Amino acid sequence: MDTACSSSLVALHDACQSLRLGESDLALASGVNLMFSPRITESFSVSQMLSPEGRCKTFDAGANGYVRGEGCGMVVLKRLEDAREDGDTILAVIRGSAINQDGRTNGITAPNGPAQQAVIRQALANADVAAHEIGYVEAHGTGTPLGDPIEFNSLKEVLTPERSPNEICHIGSVKTNIGHLEAAAGIAGFIKTVL
Repeated sequence: MDTACSSSLVALHDACQSLRLGESDLALASGVNLMFSPRITESFSVSQMLSPEGRCKTFDAGANGYVRGEGCGMVVLKRLEDAREDGDTILAVIRGSAINQDGRTNGITAPNGPAQQAVIRQALANADVAAHEIGYVEAHGTGTPLGDPIEFNSLKEVLTPERSPNEICHIGSVKTNIGHLEAAAGIAGFIKTVL
């Protein structure tokens, strides 16, 4: 499936849904990004999407674009009760997930804040988790001066209203470490969070 940067997270969501609905007993969710040709990099550079310094500075005042990266990741998913019964090592439990599409926007580099807020709220509802209980968010965080503030404000809008001052929510993005893996970005962030 191809939903650009969210591809591997959509695969993860669909795998979870398949398990929840009993369509499968085991699921693999993965993402891969390989750069075989310089054309896309050249196009992104001309569009001023990439950092001219070659460094992704997520949620930083000096953010000026992202850095492309290559990579892949895969996770094996099972229903919790099946994993326990089989004696599997359980590294994490996915309590809920959600996906949406923001429809008409100003382009790929201009995220839709209300759509982001809606999907965060839906994921929390699906997980039956209160917003103030979230202690860490692995954000998309591309290091762009337009996208990062929209994402940060969406997180702030959803996660802070019932949060007391001592309930801190940390925010990170694996892109500062390994670059933007594009179609594999979501699975890379998921694996980082699990580990």
